[in-house]
Amino acid sequence: MASVRGPHGSTMRLNLLGRRRFGCADSHPLRLRSAPSGRTWCLLGLLALAGCEFAPPLRLPTVPTHADYTTAPAPHQSGSGAEHIVTQHFRYGATLSAPWWHSFGSTALDALVQQALQHNPTVSAAQAQLRAARASMQVAVAVLYPQANLAFGAARTKNSGANFGGHLPGSTFSLYTGNVAVSYYPDLFGINRLVIRGSRAEMNAQRAALTAARLTLAGNVINATIGTAAAAAEIEAATAALAAEHRLLLLLQSQYRGGGVSYATVLSQRAQLAASAAQLPPLEQQLSAYRHLLAVLLGESPSAASVRRLKLAQFVLPEHIPVSVPSTVLRNRPDIRIAEQQMRYALTGIGIAKAQFYPLVTLSASVGSSALTLGKLLNGSSTVWSIGGALAQPIFEGGKLRAQEREAYATYDATRSIYRGTVLAAFQQVADALRALQHDDATARAEYRQCEALHDQIQLAEAGYRAGAVDFSAVLLAQIAYQNARVAVAGITAARLQDTNALFVALGGDERPTPAKGVGRRRP
Repeated sequence: MASVRGPHGSTMRLNLLGRRRFGCADSHPLRLRSAPSGRTWCLLGLLALAGCEFAPPLRLPTVPTHADYTTAPAPHQSGSGAEHIVTQHFRYGATLSAPWWHSFGSTALDALVQQALQHNPTVSAAQAQLRAARASMQVAVAVLYPQANLAFGAARTKNSGANFGGHLPGSTFSLYTGNVAVSYYPDLFGINRLVIRGSRAEMNAQRAALTAARLTLAGNVINATIGTAAAAAEIEAATAALAAEHRLLLLLQSQYRGGGVSYATVLSQRAQLAASAAQLPPLEQQLSAYRHLLAVLLGESPSAASVRRLKLAQFVLPEHIPVSVPSTVLRNRPDIRIAEQQMRYALTGIGIAKAQFYPLVTLSASVGSSALTLGKLLNGSSTVWSIGGALAQPIFEGGKLRAQEREAYATYDATRSIYRGTVLAAFQQVADALRALQHDDATARAEYRQCEALHDQIQLAEAGYRAGAVDFSAVLLAQIAYQNARVAVAGITAARLQDTNALFVALGGDERPTPAKGVGRRRP
């Protein structure tokens, strides 16, 4: 008893020397079956080869999937929670139930993100590329079916007698032809199925690329919106500090004329005012750059954009942040899904390279009619037909097929390395965002303490001035220091919001994203 692997991995058992009885058990002696013919062996061999799977199975590279993203213990909150500064709590294993930008509590921000997702040209291009990938897959699937073509032709021809040795006169005639031709590729060794599998991997990669475009776009819109609000707040505080320094300069100049201070004090304050004034244009440039970026992200020209100005106070810092475990990040991150589909596509390349060593079978048939007049085109005597098949088997190609196989394996090895590198980079981004939120919390507490102390110093200076204990310059100096502290507070507030946004993006955003406009869910 022997067995041969059949199509789809099934086992066909062949009873090579089996016996059978004819009629009743006692009416005929046992007879040996005849051995299978050569054609039978050939057919069985083709069936066995047709069931082979030339593409190796997908084996994802080993990546760390434990719960901690960093060498130190995973943080469960951004700070100690001892002060009134908002403490962010990290909920490991939890997932988002809504788009993450809703966590910032701004309906205006939600509207900006939705506008960008609908009108941004990068997302529109990704949608078109996905439609193209779907159509390409449908083209690949069509090869599985017979291809039929209908043709009709008419020609007027004149022949010269010289074509027949010059002994016959020339002739002029019309020829009408019509035929239906059918061709079919049996795909005995699965090349067409591998091409379809590769097209499906390309389509899935393009679907993930669309998700990546939307994820990146939403994150950039949020960053640009927060950056715009932060730059405006910093300019407001810097302008107030500059105004206080200018008043201080006027006061010192007045005191100098009265002999109260030296001219060196006036020059020192004049230099300080100039230095403070030099810090304002970079902030204004930063604000302009954020506004221009936000306009382009929304699909508008920077000169024609009308973006509503938001303030930092309109954003809510999320207190509870769901942090997906690494195994969930592998599923949610679109760049990781793209890398996985690239591996699948490379595997089909290996299968196709191996299948090139085996015969290519083509079946074709045609039926039609050829006549000198239209009236005889449908006459039975004008019917022409053909049927045939072809088998092409590579014999010698100078090592090309082996080189193609090695190239396919090398390409697959490269995609495995790219996949592993993409996963490690994703985990690094999550770890960086978690640690950044911890450090932002510590910086924010220090900046807020300094700001509160300087605010109290202003009140103390004003009380001393009213009591006559100090002159008004002490009040102005306290105001200058306080406004400069406000600039730093605006910067760290924006940093906490933007780093929170970075963590959401690094985790893959919403695990159930809204389908993009113009791209349906249905797979072809």
